[in-house]
Amino acid sequence: MDCAERIRDLREDRDWSQKQVADILQIRQTTYSDYEHRRIRIPVDSLILLAKAYDVDLNYICGISKEKKPYPKK
Repeated sequence: MDCAERIRDLREDRDWSQKQVADILQIRQTTYSDYEHRRIRIPVDSLILLAKAYDVDLNYICGISKEKKPYPKK
């Protein structure tokens, strides 16, 4: 599973709209849709914000790990 699939699945698991997630990232909904449809690459800073919002490790979002570990706390 790649990054685009993971962010879509995480969003749907929480019943969030693309607009809600786009607001968290401070981007347009159409830009977020482009992330989910692999039209444009997701910037690293957006990946970090998504990991924090979903409370999952960045390795999970990026498809490196299949295990949903919580976002690291300081």
